[in-house]
Amino acid sequence: MTIDVDLKLDNRDTLHLKVCNVLREAIIKGQFKPGERLKQSDLAEKLGVSRMPIREALRKLESEGLITLVPHKGAIVKTIHLSDLQEVYTLRAQLEKMAFIQSAKLLTDTEITRLIDLVHLMEDSEDVDEFIERNIEFHQLLLKHCHWERLNGFIDTLWNGLPQQTPHFITGQTATSNEEHREIIKAIREKRFEHAGEILSHHILRTGESLIHSLKNERMK
Repeated sequence: MTIDVDLKLDNRDTLHLKVCNVLREAIIKGQFKPGERLKQSDLAEKLGVSRMPIREALRKLESEGLITLVPHKGAIVKTIHLSDLQEVYTLRAQLEKMAFIQSAKLLTDTEITRLIDLVHLMEDSEDVDEFIERNIEFHQLLLKHCHWERLNGFIDTLWNGLPQQTPHFITGQTATSNEEHREIIKAIREKRFEHAGEILSHHILRTGESLIHSLKNERMK
């Protein structure tokens, strides 16, 4: 087990999230192997934190489907199948497009201005985790006015975990995403909502393909 990470934290409230990000990246990159047991004491010592943020991080990783918490054994790393990722991104591309078409016509001028502001904030961000937070807000705002609860629930499930973290794994992801974000906003302002939905769908599929390609290369090292 090798974890090369600098956990210099001022805000202890975010500690478990940062621990979660470190462990998620290690699992996805194969530093932790499928079937490997993750011991809280070992992780706490390696990362220089207490067991509490480790426990919270492991619960989140279980909800994302990356580990299984087994009574009397602890956390066991699950196998990540690239076909599962392809399924997730294909479903996201279709479902988020559906939700967006419902929502787009109801976006207010204030909300569109916020979308523009978020793109500027993402462009100026030098911190990947800050970019991720803005990106999540951007996508949530695009779908804000979709009122189909089941559809929103499906999308929330698919968003859990990995889709939020792709900038950690894909070189140039932030710049490419922002170009596509700007295209989406342009189409919204022109009231070309179907076209904006197509751009959003392509944006998601392109991200999925890039992630799978990145992980394939990582596993060949």
